[in-house]
Amino acid sequence: MTACFMGLGYIGLPTAIIAAKHGIQIIGVDINPQVVEMTNQGRLHIIEPGMEALLQEVVANGQLKASTTPETCDAYFMVVPTPFKGNHEPDISYVEAATRAVVPYLKEGDLYVIESTSPVGTTDKMAHLIFELRPELKDKIYIAYCPERVLPGNVIYELVHNDRVIGGMNEASTNKAIEFYSQFVQGNLHRTNCKTAEMCKLTENSSRDVQIAFANELSLICDKAGINVWELINLANKHPRVNILQPGCGVGGHCIAVDPYFITADFPMESKIIATAREINNYKSFWCAEKVQNEMLKFELKNHRKPCVAMMGLAFKPNIDDLRESPAKYITTKVMQSCNNADILVVEPNVKSHNVFKLTDYKEAYDKADIVVMLVAHDPFKTLPYREDKVILDFCGIYKR
Repeated sequence: MTACFMGLGYIGLPTAIIAAKHGIQIIGVDINPQVVEMTNQGRLHIIEPGMEALLQEVVANGQLKASTTPETCDAYFMVVPTPFKGNHEPDISYVEAATRAVVPYLKEGDLYVIESTSPVGTTDKMAHLIFELRPELKDKIYIAYCPERVLPGNVIYELVHNDRVIGGMNEASTNKAIEFYSQFVQGNLHRTNCKTAEMCKLTENSSRDVQIAFANELSLICDKAGINVWELINLANKHPRVNILQPGCGVGGHCIAVDPYFITADFPMESKIIATAREINNYKSFWCAEKVQNEMLKFELKNHRKPCVAMMGLAFKPNIDDLRESPAKYITTKVMQSCNNADILVVEPNVKSHNVFKLTDYKEAYDKADIVVMLVAHDPFKTLPYREDKVILDFCGIYKR
């Protein structure tokens, strides 16, 4: 069987590699020539433990090749970004562009699947587009939606073992998509329709966002009340039916910080809790930045000099290199913009270099800084001993003080 993956990013490339590893002939397509070149050389352009060795294997044995243009295959997968336009309105133009690119190659009996996180109704829209351009394919190809469900840093395991929700435009399409995914997914494959599958993906991440918002709101309340929020949550979770998440400096990434807007944009009157959770998690990042600025001002008034500040972490979650929608990056940028000539040390151990930030080694930054701002709970940071001679703003629970 041959399959074409449109998009070789954080989801498309790993999925293509795993599918190739399980015997499917893969053509991976990306508009970035550098990504295509690196992939064909067996070099991973993202950070994902163990994935580069698998890439090298499937490239070497001819199971996977990358290109800037699609080819005739048996199945086509849209795994491209769905960013925002305007006021947090989802932009499906990438999905549409990828769909238009494969339409000339479609033939009777082919499978077309969207994996990209999409607003409800996107699969129907793309089906309409396909049949508008190729009316002879009406009722002769299989169309489905199957959202990804992986955790960066553990993608190899989760792509194989996680359950998947598969929603076809009809029962035959669902069956065809299940037939494909069953070649490499050991988790359960749950049947539904495409609209429910689209909403399921948005619901999963909106649920997480709401739960995180509760923890972040608690942290704001506890800060004002003089209560250790980490101790409070630990004690509250002793209740057999309570499971409060840990607060942080906001919410980032390509899923949880984005997907709820796909619901609120289409259902603004009905999604009050979801919308408020987004506001709380966005505000937490703003609050953290203000907290840092206030500590810098207090230090300067007390010591008659500007402080050296270490901003610890840029990624949107621990132990990865992904900076998309990162609250830590937002806070660091806001702090740097708010002060003139301040000595700000930016730390991100999972990134070698950055176009905007000059990066500093985490041990060096921790040693030199007067104010240490813990933004992301990377494992290396947990090895740093708590020091009473520094002002430590721990927004991610490294020390839980």
